[in-house]
Amino acid sequence: MKDTAILVKNLGKEYRIGGIQKSYDTLGAQITDIFTSPFRRAGKLLRGQAAGVAELDERFWALRDISFTVERGEAVGIIGRNGAGKSTLLKILSRITGPTTGEAIIKGRVGSLLEVGTGFHPELTGRENVFLNGAILGMQKSEIERKFDEIVAFAEIDKFIDTPVKHYSSGMYVRLAFSVAAHLEPEVLLVDEVLAVGDVAFQKKCLGKMDDVAQAGRTVLFVSHNMGLIQLFCTRGIFLQEGRIHTDGPIEAAIDAYLQTLEQAKTQDLSVRTDRKGYGRARLIGVDYCNSDRDCSPVLKAGGAARFTFEVDRVLPGMDCNFFLYDHIGQPVVSFKSEIRGAEDVYDAGIGARFVCDVDELLLLPGRYRMDVVIIGDGVTQDFIEAATVFDVGTGQIGRRPAQPDGKFAAAIPSRWRLPVQ
Repeated sequence: MKDTAILVKNLGKEYRIGGIQKSYDTLGAQITDIFTSPFRRAGKLLRGQAAGVAELDERFWALRDISFTVERGEAVGIIGRNGAGKSTLLKILSRITGPTTGEAIIKGRVGSLLEVGTGFHPELTGRENVFLNGAILGMQKSEIERKFDEIVAFAEIDKFIDTPVKHYSSGMYVRLAFSVAAHLEPEVLLVDEVLAVGDVAFQKKCLGKMDDVAQAGRTVLFVSHNMGLIQLFCTRGIFLQEGRIHTDGPIEAAIDAYLQTLEQAKTQDLSVRTDRKGYGRARLIGVDYCNSDRDCSPVLKAGGAARFTFEVDRVLPGMDCNFFLYDHIGQPVVSFKSEIRGAEDVYDAGIGARFVCDVDELLLLPGRYRMDVVIIGDGVTQDFIEAATVFDVGTGQIGRRPAQPDGKFAAAIPSRWRLPVQ
């Protein structure tokens, strides 16, 4: 009989949205709220802050009817679009929050790395937080001392281990947090997208350590938007869509199902999409792209000029637009950031509430690409939308060399060769 590490049965999580839970000092205040509530809801609908009855009801199911089992030693990738419930699932498994319905049973000690700062006390030093986290996991002091040097060496913060962690950079914080979570002998390791904060070398170390944890017969649940990492590390995938399990099976099948839904999302009006993050004071409402002939065709030309236009519903101070391109399997290819100013950037009053990015030479090989977009205003993320659009790049020339499809690589760089006489 297989050894089950995680058992999830009919799990559901409901959140109240649209404000904090109200408290009433007097009966009059409660009666007043009863009479004003319909008008508040109508106002939200008119302002576009609610798209339907579910939102007006001010309650939202982040997860619903989730059931699955994970055997000991499995490495499982949890994937899905923004708002699908991935992080909520891991928080329930980590006992950070409780479920509304159903149950989640975990056999063994759980180590989790969900977001920067979770589980650390900012006023305590790195050393003190290592011992605090070990104690929370139920470890004896002698066990933590035995692992301590290995934890510090992996995190590469030897000089700062006795500094309060509130002074750490985000990279230092993540390195120590992951090292603690992975080295204090958890039988189940839960890792969220936080690995994206680290550099490439650190990510490789983390993946190697997670593989060691799995090879030692322990269980790993890994949430990431990087399908390349997911596919490299996990053998099984659980694809969540709108709080429910869409696909649970081999990692390739889960990724294929996920990418198909991203392509389908491009046909949906951006102004009504709810799978987005940010403060929402400014929102992306349209994306267009044109080739060198300013023809808004679904196919751009490899090596040709391209123009990307992003329409927002309002302009805020300090506003910027960043977008990111991914290949057909979700591997990141290139980023474009208006917040990093160039000598040729200009402010143009004639474009209204739009950002326009001109690319003189599109150095992408033929294939299909996904675009994620971030709108920044007042110094914070106002809107982040995954798969804002999907487009194709057709054949062309890059550096006077034919640009041909490549099943493994997505980008090309102009080059010249000097060849020996044959």
